Amino acid sequence: MQQLLNKIQASLAELGKFKKSKEANIKSVEGSYCSKLQEIREQRKKLNAALDILENTTLKELDEIRTTLQTSFKKDVDKCTRLKDDLQQLGDAVQGLCDKSKKEMEFIASRKCTDKLQECKSYLKKNHVKVQSSIIFKANIDIEQYLSQQVGLGIMQFFTKEINPYQVLAVKRKSLYNVKIPNEIHQNYITGICSLPNGQLIVADFHNKRLKLLDEDFNVSSHWDVSGSPYGICLITTSEVAVTLGRDSVQFISLTKSWLVNERKLRLPHAAVGIAHHRGKLFITSDIALYHYTLTGTLVKKLYEDTRGGARGKCYVNIYICIYFTYSKYMCIPNKK
Repeated sequence: MQQLLNKIQASLAELGKFKKSKEANIKSVEGSYCSKLQEIREQRKKLNAALDILENTTLKELDEIRTTLQTSFKKDVDKCTRLKDDLQQLGDAVQGLCDKSKKEMEFIASRKCTDKLQECKSYLKKNHVKVQSSIIFKANIDIEQYLSQQVGLGIMQFFTKEINPYQVLAVKRKSLYNVKIPNEIHQNYITGICSLPNGQLIVADFHNKRLKLLDEDFNVSSHWDVSGSPYGICLITTSEVAVTLGRDSVQFISLTKSWLVNERKLRLPHAAVGIAHHRGKLFITSDIALYHYTLTGTLVKKLYEDTRGGARGKCYVNIYICIYFTYSKYMCIPNKK
């Protein structure tokens, strides 16, 4: 019976491992789903922005046509108004002369009226054709037809592969790249690195207080100077990163047309060293503690604190806290709620 009991216990252990593996798969699928959902929304934002540009360009052309037509017609209206006023004044003067016998004044009035009548006749003859203007809009139906022919914003696929739980990670190769920018005074000291979905990298240069955008060949294509020495950096969206500046702030930097652009900054009541982002949650380490923040800078809770002092660390999802000076490492898993 003991042998049978041992077999049962062994089977239960195997089932437990298998269950944990599938639960991990569920979490992995959920994480992948959230990531792709964010990419789809970012793609929609890009399409909206492109359509906004097309709309604004078309509206600008419409405004220019309206201005051109109205300016022309207003000139005609002003001309007619002036001629009518002049003729009206001459008519009043002639009416006044009818009661008087002044040959010289009659001659002058007659001459002026003749000239003005000829001017009116010439103007009306020149503009005798009645013109009715209207604005025509011919839509570019190619855009609508192209969009209506598409079945989605992209192709969704999935794949599965067997994973060896006992596989040991090994470094296959190592390459060194010089990311120094001309005229930099200090030696490069890279304290953070972040990979973008398009294959580019953003690195944090501590000594030069600078973020650098690297292309696929690891050349510096753009850079942005920050207000303090950067410590950690993490991806927020497909085109935005957050970087800790040591003392008390987190700076958000966006990527716009291959250029780094400064965005908002969060002020914190403690030092900001390490940073990680997971499903809209920010995890930030100070010298001795790990905090959970929202993306707007609201503190949710303090997750961990090392009261022994002399510690400084970075954090990574899921979340590892490296306590450098005490030569220890902890792993904190935040509550799923």
